[in-house]
Amino acid sequence: MEEFDYYEILQVSRTATTAEIKKAYRKLAIKYHPDKNPGDKEAEEKFKMINEAYGVLSDESKRELYDRYGKEGLERHGAGFNAGSMDDIMDIFNSIFGGGFGGFSSNRRRDQNRRYAMDLELELELTFQEAVFGAKKDIEVEYKVPCEACDGTGAKDGKMESCQTCGGQGQVVIRQGFMTFAQECPQCKGRGQVISQKCNKCRGKGYQLEKESIAIDIPAGVDTGNRLRVPGKGNRDKYGRRGDLYLLFYVEEDEHFVRDGNDIYIEVPVFFTKCILGGEITIPSLEGELKITLKPGTRDKERFVFKQKGVRDVHTGVRGNLIAQIKMNLPKKLTKEQKELLEELQKSFGVESHPHKSTFESAFERIKSWIKPKES
Repeated sequence: MEEFDYYEILQVSRTATTAEIKKAYRKLAIKYHPDKNPGDKEAEEKFKMINEAYGVLSDESKRELYDRYGKEGLERHGAGFNAGSMDDIMDIFNSIFGGGFGGFSSNRRRDQNRRYAMDLELELELTFQEAVFGAKKDIEVEYKVPCEACDGTGAKDGKMESCQTCGGQGQVVIRQGFMTFAQECPQCKGRGQVISQKCNKCRGKGYQLEKESIAIDIPAGVDTGNRLRVPGKGNRDKYGRRGDLYLLFYVEEDEHFVRDGNDIYIEVPVFFTKCILGGEITIPSLEGELKITLKPGTRDKERFVFKQKGVRDVHTGVRGNLIAQIKMNLPKKLTKEQKELLEELQKSFGVESHPHKSTFESAFERIKSWIKPKES
């Protein structure tokens, strides 16, 4: 089979959560399933690729190997390319055939003792410097663990009752003509059981909170909206397994630099005489100082681009540009002597100092012909 990127196949980002990967897999697997595309060889090959990609990205250890070493790394470490789990396959079948066809239905039910998602997402505020250059940070995470008093059920002494709506099946059956569809029970949310009396310790939530200090390596180049996956640092289930932690970054603004993707903008104030006469000025950059040579007659808002002096891309490592934009500063107040000097300077330029006159001379004449004299 030809080489392809697993994330591109599933149409997800490299920071996608386990839930997002599964959702993307189910959507694509349904679309390209052979039963929905009989005789379509292209759809069949696409379906195989989707299953191969999901078999890697849905497995934490395989995904970590793939992220670090690619497909060759998986092969070197003896990691196979298995398709999704049987639960996922049954989900696909139910999605294609409506959860039941001719009396067939899946009786799979979710873990009754887990009343929360395994993955955990937190917002993390970064300074401009931390985001651009990367940083090591110690953060405190508060994650969920099953309540010991009720074994994570949320019910007093762990005693649950069978759901009367679905009869303990976790699904309700809907019939439309000769078709039969099975859907998740709205009362018990697919668990098949309901709480009769809430646990006094967790008040029916089924979990308690624990804290943990975690050391995080933040890569250089992250930006607001980017996410970092920290495997095995999410919520914990009753078997001791933990989901993933996802850090959503928010980057503070800088006093001088403005970031746009991997490019950095800086406004450079220059006095008007410097713009007229030209000269050399020094500006700050992410690496220290840079010099700009102003030509005589430099205009306001003129830009100077320094290639690959911006932010390093968090995925590719390629750096953006630094764009310095001139801001011409004019004096707010003039002394008597300065005003006289400027007037003398203006006179020395002659007609060149009155460009509006030569520009609008013909317009003035035309306007005069438009205006009819008033009758007396």
